[in-house]
Amino acid sequence: MIELSAKLTTGTVYLAGEALECCVTFSHQPQPEHRDSQSHSDILENLAWASAQIHCFFSTSKNSGEKSSTVEKTTSLEVTSCDLGDVVFNTKPKILFCDLTIPLGETKRFWYRESLPIEAPPSYRGKYVKYSYKVTIATQRVGSHIKMARIPFRILPISPIMNMQDLAALCGNETTDELQPTNPFSEERKVETPLTMALQVLQNLTARRSPNSYMITNTRGKVGRFCLFKSAYKLGEDIVGTFDFSVGTVTCMQVSVSLQPEEVVKKKTPTKTNNIDASSRSMTVARYHEVTLGLSHSELILPIPLHITPAFDTEEVSLTWRLHFEFVTTNEKLMPNKEESDWNAPLNVPIETMVWNLPVKIYSTLPKQITQSAGNDAYTMLIK
Repeated sequence: MIELSAKLTTGTVYLAGEALECCVTFSHQPQPEHRDSQSHSDILENLAWASAQIHCFFSTSKNSGEKSSTVEKTTSLEVTSCDLGDVVFNTKPKILFCDLTIPLGETKRFWYRESLPIEAPPSYRGKYVKYSYKVTIATQRVGSHIKMARIPFRILPISPIMNMQDLAALCGNETTDELQPTNPFSEERKVETPLTMALQVLQNLTARRSPNSYMITNTRGKVGRFCLFKSAYKLGEDIVGTFDFSVGTVTCMQVSVSLQPEEVVKKKTPTKTNNIDASSRSMTVARYHEVTLGLSHSELILPIPLHITPAFDTEEVSLTWRLHFEFVTTNEKLMPNKEESDWNAPLNVPIETMVWNLPVKIYSTLPKQITQSAGNDAYTMLIK
């Protein structure tokens, strides 16, 4: 019996455009019940071949569990019934070996390395749409059926930062350097790639502070002023802002701010299985709430979770993010004057609730900033 072990040595989270590396091990270990008597067939084990490749699966709430006949399979490894949705992207299979013989007690190790396309859709689990990635390790024992092991991993988007064609053009543009005099004492300039260029743009966008102030008003007057210090963030950062209620003419009793995604599913081909009406979805992934009665100023600190998917746009779906505000206001004079020494809170207060949505941009962060142990990076399977 052979034990197949596969482990992602570079982690379970990647940026689109990075390289994935997987260590695949085949071990022929003696079975406890057969240690005393081993036949010749038990001493040597033969595997006909083994290959590895990457699959991206796409599914919707209307076609989960169904297979679309319009998707062309361009891979030698067939999609099994346990995989939901269609294969929208796959790499070419790479052969790890052919005709492998493993003596009893020995282990054979192979390495699989693949670069992910920078335009690949991100991993995403929404209400209507799902993208998921898996490394597929397939092998066949001589005279037996094909066995497959799948290791899930996560891809973060990089393409919304800049157009990939523009990045490629920037990387290949040597005009500026050719016009400058060469310095024989300077180090050789590193060749820029679309991924490194995109990471630099990402850093510049999210590090830039550009405070914006918004006057919050309703039909009865000013509620207050809100200041957001920047509008572009990376996963794991805090959204920081301030409320100034001293400029308001309407009393704000409490305020809540929610970080919400907006998922828009685009229409597909007009078939029964693929017809998806454009729809949006909002839910809360982080919330801030504070009672502001009697406060002249308040501070918003809203952490961005690491598990969410940054904004992206594909042919099937687009995802954006927003801050959803809810202000509870009243026209009643509730707080006592400085001269009043005795004050009782009113039993009933007429209130109004005002909502407001403010778009924010959320980008990817470096995979090392995300806890790698959150996902299972290893898989073990017995080949009988």
